[in-house]
Amino acid sequence: MELSCKSEYAILALIEMATHYQSGEPMQIRQIAAQQSIPDRYLEQLLATLRRGGIVKSQRGSKGGYFLTREPWKITIFDILQCLEGLDIQTTSEGHSNPQSIDTSVIKEIWQEACQAANLVLQNYTLQDLCEKRDSRRQLDIMYYI
Repeated sequence: MELSCKSEYAILALIEMATHYQSGEPMQIRQIAAQQSIPDRYLEQLLATLRRGGIVKSQRGSKGGYFLTREPWKITIFDILQCLEGLDIQTTSEGHSNPQSIDTSVIKEIWQEACQAANLVLQNYTLQDLCEKRDSRRQLDIMYYI
């Protein structure tokens, strides 16, 4: 498994929004894009997908922008990746008309177990967790240079 550029940019944008969550003010695309070095047009597409998936809401007008639909501690990384990539806990081993060999069956069982373990990890981390990890690493980085 590999994290796509699309998912990485979306998570970076959502971390930025989670950082400003307490203010209650929506964030504009250009503001998020500048902070996280994401191309504006691409971010616009990502936020539209996240809006359709119920992760963010948009507000129109001069003070418009995007904000999270839920608290950062209630949005899991799995929720985000499922919205963007369509991740599913189930694998697609069912429904094949060809009979499977024992070897193929064993491989698919192990692969399904690995996918379920990965999904469990993604379900256990929230945007809030990522913000806290980032902040603690920034603190360590600052202490290192002093």
